[in-house]
Amino acid sequence: MITEIVILAMIAAFLGLRLYSVLGRRSEHEEEVIPHRFDRTDAQNDAREVEAPRPMAQPVTLRPSDNRVPANEAGVRAIATADSNFDLLNFLEGAKGAYGMILEAFWKGDKDTLRELTDDDVYESFAGAIDAREEAGETLDNRLIRIEDATVRSAELDGRVARIAVLFVADIAAVTRDKDGNVIAGSLDDAIESRDIWTFSRNVDARDPNWILDETDQA
Repeated sequence: MITEIVILAMIAAFLGLRLYSVLGRRSEHEEEVIPHRFDRTDAQNDAREVEAPRPMAQPVTLRPSDNRVPANEAGVRAIATADSNFDLLNFLEGAKGAYGMILEAFWKGDKDTLRELTDDDVYESFAGAIDAREEAGETLDNRLIRIEDATVRSAELDGRVARIAVLFVADIAAVTRDKDGNVIAGSLDDAIESRDIWTFSRNVDARDPNWILDETDQA
């Protein structure tokens, strides 16, 4: 009888330990905090606290050395104020086109085109050189290979006349031939860098939007 009581007591104690073990573990799980999808863990919070602040984007500042900024910005602004249709980038593209057209006209002896694109003084200078070349029986077989750069050197508004000087850096292959077609100077195989400063002018009140070349110089 006593033996049976002892066995039952042992069974009861064993069941009690098993029940406590299960209930105790379940209680531990119930007390565990489950993070929500927008809650940060401690590790994430710590990492965010020590994260260095990101630098703010710095504004882009154009400097005078940049080709987009003219050497005489005040002059360009004065011209733009006087002529609402003036655009610097369009002007430079047009100046490069005029540079090529005037050179081609001079090399070919096309005075009519030069008359349209230059003022009186520049035209007379070009025409005189063409006449001297023709008298000597010489011809030019020059080629404009490329325009490397076109940069505004100065700009001003003189009364109602706008004047802009542009530095052209170009590669030119130059050949001079005599009356028999023989090469007497230059070579088409070797292009030479040319640096010219051409000044263009225009009356801002004129209906004609075209600029004319009124001065040439070498850089």
